[in-house]
Amino acid sequence: MSEKGIAVNISRRLGEMLVSSGLITSAQLTEVLEMQRTSGGKLGQLLVHKKFIDERKLLEFLSRQFGIEFVDLRGVAIKDEVLKIIPENIARRYGLVAVAKEDNKLKVAMEDPLNIVVLDDLKMMTGFDIKPVFGAESDINEAIDKNYGTKTSKEALDDILRKTVNGTTDVSLVEEDANKGGGDDLISLEATGEAAPIIKMVNLIISSAIKAHASDIHIEPTYKETKVRFRIDGVLHVQPSPPKKFHNAIVSRLKIMSTLDISERRLPQDGRSKLRIEDHEVDLRVSILPCGPGEKVVMRILDSSGLKLRLEDLGMEPENLAIFAKCLKAPHGINLVTGPTGSGKSTTLYSALATLNAPDVNIVTIEDPIEYQLEGINQVMVNNDVGLTFAAGLRSFLRQDPDVIMVGEIRDFETMSTAINAAMTGHLVFSTLHTNDAPGAIARIGMMGIEPFLTSSTLLMVVAQRLVRGICKNCKETYEVTPELLVSLGVPKPLLDNNIKNGKIILSRGRGCEICANTGYKGRMGIHEILEVNDALRALIIEKAHTSRIKEAARKNGMITLRESALRKLFTGATTVEEVIRVTGSDVD
Repeated sequence: MSEKGIAVNISRRLGEMLVSSGLITSAQLTEVLEMQRTSGGKLGQLLVHKKFIDERKLLEFLSRQFGIEFVDLRGVAIKDEVLKIIPENIARRYGLVAVAKEDNKLKVAMEDPLNIVVLDDLKMMTGFDIKPVFGAESDINEAIDKNYGTKTSKEALDDILRKTVNGTTDVSLVEEDANKGGGDDLISLEATGEAAPIIKMVNLIISSAIKAHASDIHIEPTYKETKVRFRIDGVLHVQPSPPKKFHNAIVSRLKIMSTLDISERRLPQDGRSKLRIEDHEVDLRVSILPCGPGEKVVMRILDSSGLKLRLEDLGMEPENLAIFAKCLKAPHGINLVTGPTGSGKSTTLYSALATLNAPDVNIVTIEDPIEYQLEGINQVMVNNDVGLTFAAGLRSFLRQDPDVIMVGEIRDFETMSTAINAAMTGHLVFSTLHTNDAPGAIARIGMMGIEPFLTSSTLLMVVAQRLVRGICKNCKETYEVTPELLVSLGVPKPLLDNNIKNGKIILSRGRGCEICANTGYKGRMGIHEILEVNDALRALIIEKAHTSRIKEAARKNGMITLRESALRKLFTGATTVEEVIRVTGSDVD
């Protein structure tokens, strides 16, 4: 039997004992055992998390069953000489705290006093005989924060500032209601005069992310600490983090900034805020998700100052750019952009709209949400609560005499059908789909229930795209590789032959420097795969041909695949082999 199976069986026996004692019901046990079977975790923690049993009642029950003492830490004063026997990092890692010592015995309150491995490690580390006792997890964490970490929020802010390069708190909320309540956590901090440092701490995290050109900020609680990570050029990087005890106050502050319900901690929430940093404004899209250790926050940074709307800035190969520009000039039809979240689809769509934007062109968009405000374009935001969906908005647009329509995303038959109807009645339509490549979009449309003859008569092009990291120009260096190495990585031989000089191939990489945070990369660029629908492809669409046949026909028609687009950037010294493999690893024939 597997370890997971053994754990579930032990949990079942323990749970049956709890049911027999009347502390939980059979239905509650069944629900939690199913959670444990699918997601893992300890039975006790799951029962407490679901609020099926009070944590202290559970520990008192376990204390009686196993004959191990339970200590209520809320009223225990721990001496410094006892506390320092176990280092703080060990106490936080294993969820324990030393509470008393007598002769050669050390009493240790633990979340799991039955963990023999940890007990042996403690004995070897301290030289004491360990007497384990049960302690409530929340009490242990509070005792660790209280006795080890006595920093005020001001001291914690100063500590983060010291660790942060070019740190600043010069961030202000564009519109903030001074009468809003601060939430339980901020109210308690206001009583001790610590609310202002918390606000500065949040501002510091946001301003540091903006200056680092991060696209997202992750503030993640664990049972031991709070993590802060920035997504820079598509990759997450760990940042200096505040102490765990300030996590709830930071979340409360972010809720206030985003006009969210500060008292709701059980349900996910989404909000927005507009900030001013230095001389420009930045939009934040805030998502809050309740997790076991607390609420996780992810903020998407939408900085319009860095938005490039010229087609030439999209990084397309000349052949792709020519097809893209040609399809923009069509009087009617559908142009689709595909790719995963964070692949630059919005930038491509906004660039297309900016190119078409003119006084004699009526452009309307429906988005969820509106990421960037474009002058001269009518932008509508989805509001599902009142029935304003993509499909509903699109139907309304047809009565607004538009020339160009942009739909943020097509997810279902109704929206796709309405978009096709718009294209057939003389409108140029832009939208996005979630597919892995351009030929896959045709199959995706078919899965929505759209008849092939409608797709073939309205679809103009499909753009699939990704973003690869560019090499830092400050620390860029060249090196030689053998053709055999690149062949083993799946690089086509004809492409190699065009780039061989004296039997070697010259590639580039970044050494790592202060400017690129020692990553060797700075900024990102697009790679594109553009499928233009011609007569041959229309015939295949009507035949309901397999995606592989459509891809083969498109390549014969000159389509550059995502992998080929990335390799072109590799051989021009714009990116690295590692990036090509990371981003286009699945795009291999």
